[in-house]
Amino acid sequence: MRSRSNSGVRLDYYQRIVHRLILAHQEPVTGLFPASNINSHAWIRDNVYCILAVWGLSMAYKKIADQDEDRAKCYELEQSCVKLMRGLLMAMMNQKDKVEKFKMTQSPYDSLHAKYSSKNGLPVVGDNEWGHLQIDAVSLYLLILAQMTASGLQIVFSLDEVSFIQNLVFYIESAYSIPDYGIWERGDKTNHGEPELNASSIGMAKAALEAMNELDLFGARGGPASVIHVLADEAHKCQAVLQSMLPRESNSKELDSGLLCVIGFPAFAVDDAQLILNTKDAILSRLQGKYGCKRFLRDGYRTPKEDPSRLYYERWELRMFENIECEWPLFFCYLILFHAFQNDKRSVQEFADKLEKIMVRSEDGTLLIPESYAVPQDLVGAEYQKPGSQIREVVGRCPFLWGQSLFILGRLLQEGFLAVGELDPLNRRLGAQKKPDVVVQVVIIAEDTEIRDKLAEHDLHVQTIAEVAPIEVQPARVLSHLYTYLGRNRKLGLSGRKSRDVGILSTSKLYSLKDRIFAFTPQFVDLSRFYIASDNELMIDILKGEINFLKSAWDLLGRPLVTLVLKRIHLDQDKIPLAMIQTMRKLKSGYINGTRVMLGNLKDFLNTSAITDLSFLGSTEDGYPDRLHPDVQTYLDEHLLRSFSNRSTMNLRGGQLRPRHLRRRMSCKGAIKKTRSINVDSDNLGMEGPSPLTERRLSSVVPPPWLQASKQGHVSVFATTPEEGPTSPPQLGGELVARENMYPVDPLHSRSAIERRSEFVRQQEMPKILIQRHRADTNFADTEVEELIAMLRETENLEEQGDILQYLVDTQGLDFNTAGLGLKHKTDDNAAELDLDDVMLELTTAGGGGGGGGVVGASDGANKSSVPAVIIDATTPTASNVVKDKDNANLAAIVAVIAKANNPNTNNNAATSAVAAPAAAAAGSSINNSLNNNDSSQSEGMLEEGRVVTVRDLLKGLYEKACQQKLWGLVRHTAGMLGKRVEDLGKAVTDLLVRQKQVTVGMPPNNEHTITAPLPEVELRQLIHDAYGDDESTAMLTQELMVYLAMFIRTEPQLFHEMLRLRVGLIIQVMAKELSRTLNCGGEAASEHLLNLSPFEMKNLLYHILSGKEFAVSSVARGNLSIVSCKSSRVSKKSQIGLGDPEGEDALIATIDDRQGQWLRRRRLDGALNRVPRDFYSRVWTVLEKCQGLAIEGRVLQQSLTQEMTPGELKFALEVETALNQIPQPEYRQLVVEALMVLTLVTEHNMVPSLGGIIYVEHLVHKANQLFLEDQRKVQGDATLCCAKLKDGKEQQQAASGMLLCGGAAYICQHLYDSAPSGSYGTMTYMSRAVALVLDCVPKHGEKECAIS
Repeated sequence: MRSRSNSGVRLDYYQRIVHRLILAHQEPVTGLFPASNINSHAWIRDNVYCILAVWGLSMAYKKIADQDEDRAKCYELEQSCVKLMRGLLMAMMNQKDKVEKFKMTQSPYDSLHAKYSSKNGLPVVGDNEWGHLQIDAVSLYLLILAQMTASGLQIVFSLDEVSFIQNLVFYIESAYSIPDYGIWERGDKTNHGEPELNASSIGMAKAALEAMNELDLFGARGGPASVIHVLADEAHKCQAVLQSMLPRESNSKELDSGLLCVIGFPAFAVDDAQLILNTKDAILSRLQGKYGCKRFLRDGYRTPKEDPSRLYYERWELRMFENIECEWPLFFCYLILFHAFQNDKRSVQEFADKLEKIMVRSEDGTLLIPESYAVPQDLVGAEYQKPGSQIREVVGRCPFLWGQSLFILGRLLQEGFLAVGELDPLNRRLGAQKKPDVVVQVVIIAEDTEIRDKLAEHDLHVQTIAEVAPIEVQPARVLSHLYTYLGRNRKLGLSGRKSRDVGILSTSKLYSLKDRIFAFTPQFVDLSRFYIASDNELMIDILKGEINFLKSAWDLLGRPLVTLVLKRIHLDQDKIPLAMIQTMRKLKSGYINGTRVMLGNLKDFLNTSAITDLSFLGSTEDGYPDRLHPDVQTYLDEHLLRSFSNRSTMNLRGGQLRPRHLRRRMSCKGAIKKTRSINVDSDNLGMEGPSPLTERRLSSVVPPPWLQASKQGHVSVFATTPEEGPTSPPQLGGELVARENMYPVDPLHSRSAIERRSEFVRQQEMPKILIQRHRADTNFADTEVEELIAMLRETENLEEQGDILQYLVDTQGLDFNTAGLGLKHKTDDNAAELDLDDVMLELTTAGGGGGGGGVVGASDGANKSSVPAVIIDATTPTASNVVKDKDNANLAAIVAVIAKANNPNTNNNAATSAVAAPAAAAAGSSINNSLNNNDSSQSEGMLEEGRVVTVRDLLKGLYEKACQQKLWGLVRHTAGMLGKRVEDLGKAVTDLLVRQKQVTVGMPPNNEHTITAPLPEVELRQLIHDAYGDDESTAMLTQELMVYLAMFIRTEPQLFHEMLRLRVGLIIQVMAKELSRTLNCGGEAASEHLLNLSPFEMKNLLYHILSGKEFAVSSVARGNLSIVSCKSSRVSKKSQIGLGDPEGEDALIATIDDRQGQWLRRRRLDGALNRVPRDFYSRVWTVLEKCQGLAIEGRVLQQSLTQEMTPGELKFALEVETALNQIPQPEYRQLVVEALMVLTLVTEHNMVPSLGGIIYVEHLVHKANQLFLEDQRKVQGDATLCCAKLKDGKEQQQAASGMLLCGGAAYICQHLYDSAPSGSYGTMTYMSRAVALVLDCVPKHGEKECAIS
């Protein structure tokens, strides 16, 4: 036999082992590995891990291949890898329909199977008979496929297979929001079949997405068609969620050894070196044993206490598995690889020695890795007593191929046959190394020359869209549309990418398509999206955030490039807003918020930017890869024409206000305000009684009595209730008998038309009550609506228009046709052809006649356009009278409305005037104007371009105009009425949920809905809508705040530490309360101010509340408020709204006052934000272990929870949180948290063996309050003015009715809320004394050391 070098001999030894232990089991037909000799199922995950040793060995042979037979061995090993990877690919391609379906449903039943038959690659269990949804398995397959392809293996053969793999990328790209069954196939650890979000799955998906990006599956021989594309933002979302979860694995598993494959080989998914270390140390300290690591805490699998006859565990029995979980040698193999990649030889040796001790020797002396080690049945008791002391026995398969394969890889690395770089040809292991600073390139382009010249005045030189040619600038939605063509395949029935979202990482690249180059503007500037986009300051703020985000998240070749187009619509009164100029100057300086930036022209950045080829848009399937897909061609041609063409903007020409002798009383005034539900005044936030929704707007449920039509067919307009029958109506100027009505009444004229109206509507709207109505009712109804439309036309004040439209929507519904009114009666052709002036004349005469009759109209002045008036004879209000004038008046009114609406020349356009309102706008007529600017002839009726004008259309016009004029309160309200929803709402909620924050909407305690899992947009909007009832403004604000919370959690996750649930309703209340405190105004005014804040200021205020920073409010033009941070203590003490500095004594009092409320405010904020001290939940767990239960506000946390859950488990924290959330008042909730902290100190210092029975936490707080008041009486403190007063009868009565003099919540004195926690009069001192008094188990006398930290 020819001589052989030592290394060759040693390799031959490994080749024999690999052949005997691994390759001998490979099925010859499919190439798959069965689970064992008796089980022919092949798991994707285990198969991929098994083949890694074969791949490693083939590369070791490749290096020493000096002889033909070595080359042959190398080739043979490589082909085994290819055979297995293709076997799995075929098995998955058989389920291509599932991949297509899963993109839409993301349902566990539509997922690819986790295991197949090793004999023929077909499914072996049904869709719902197994936890198939295991994203980590598919991800691991893609990751290793990428690594093997990069090492030179050819695994994928055809373009159809390429499209399939591209669709597998779509399958895993939303891993960050898809709960799955995870690496151990069980989901929730009770094994009840509940999938959950697993960090190990998300990490593996992130690694696969990054490895696959821009990878050519045909290796060096491929072309553009075989390249896989990944949207960088999806991988980044996975990374962000992963980093927020580690070292936690999921809700039920606070730690899992499976994370070793995410922080080290094969995924290397974490970029933060410190986080990698923390995770590894946590696993070693809590899960490592003599025989390997436990998979996770309380893992019952194969323990002697497990009942093998059933699949799931009872929740209470998990405690039995503590300390006797099986230990798996597999994890020592992972740790050896982990340290080998870190080049830490000492640790590698340490774990290799540990592993050596626990391996099993076969008859021929081969070292085998067993699956796991369990405590023998008879030693369980001793192991409970002293964990880790007993000898364990092997259970499960031996050799365990997954572990064996990793062990062999480790040996090849240790003996120097392989370098770490060969196992990681894509260099993923370098991810955690420090990268150089990213420079963000910014290009600003002007929409036209006019804007360019305006910028040049400020010494900012930019190009116009026309000048940047041949580079084309497009909005982000074009890119998202183009991406839907990626991965389409007719033969396989695959439809391409589903998600419509493209993030900032994708739009910060340039794209080449044949010989064209595209730049895309970011998604957040797309104006068609949502009203937030029309707030320039907010857009600038978001831009700064995104630039900052690019600095940390960018990891592609080249520099990121942000392209912005400055348009007409961004101008403020024809000037470029100051905020924009300032930002551009900052960009020009080269630094903005600590990020390096370069401002320049597009062509300068061509060589330094990342460029992606959009080659997948060719018609490859039709055999013309060089031609664009015909659909794409037409889309681009159409789109290039209209993408940045000027949208016709509304014409708001200034004019003068009409002089008025009499300002008309608004009969709809306050219609919007009635819908508000933010509650600030009651000092106990959230305590608005059992059914705030029904009380809030009775008008929409019960018609007031005087609105009802009388039985005999008479229509009583005045103060007549049905019982009294018709009385003769008082003359004009007669006093009206005022009954409780919901709308303001003008005592000089008839009751406002509104009141009559609503009865008829109610009757139409209540399906259960069928009322036979007379003709007269209908007529009145119509007349009244016409009057409203006339008013709408006449008023210049957008707020008033809003009130009228709110009223119309309440009564008529959104789709009410404002045209069809009079036309349903016999029409008079002549009337339709009348000239405008005649119409006006006729209307005026119609209004003037009828001596003694009261003019029933919605307007007071003898104004030319007070149309149409109906005269009722003073003596007999019969129906026929009404009908006579009806037809003409009705028709005329409509013609007039249209004539005004469609012929802008007849408008009296209004100017912005301080008299009418903070910002009055053009008359209602220009609403229609905004919808289409064509002057149709008068006689056309309310049909615009043959289309009916509904209330909805009028609202849309009002919404757009309010956006332009920045009347944010009105914008929010109309957006809510139109049912708009934030495009990114679903995404925002998902962003919060996947970072383990639950969200609740609605006002506590009765209407709070908790969102615990991602929902589709429509359901979310419905849920929010239901939570706030009719209050559209607050529902809209809730959506807006969720988007801001999501922005903050992406950019500043530290704001959210120690917060589990975000209760948006409470946050809104606290925001209003803070405004009322800062502005020194009442609750209603504060909620008005809140709803009128611009989106930017709203985000700012939310930030100050989350971060707990002091803020002041300064007033800006147009009555908009602006929130400013206070650095200096002097400013922070008082609001800055138009008061100037308070002088002298006042100033002194002001500062004292403010200091006085600060602990109350701190507690209120922390309570509303659900902040708790560090490690609070795990410490409550220790308290719960020592007593039978904790009662909070009627909810009892049972001791049995400690049997079900471990201290650090998220599910336990949520249980505690749910109990605390029963408390509606935030400051009271914080005292309860403090009381619980005192209890934890008692248990942690082991003062007593047990705390006894159920502890009522509120008793402790109330006891502390009593002690506090006693002390206050002794020292004559502040509380003697309210709660510590010596009580007399009246005080007793007040206390009984639930009102404290000082307004403290839940019968606790306001002054206790306002005490600091520490100090001799601090709350913690009183709590400790209360614990000593209330709990029987604490010794009553004798010395006890008691230090409160």
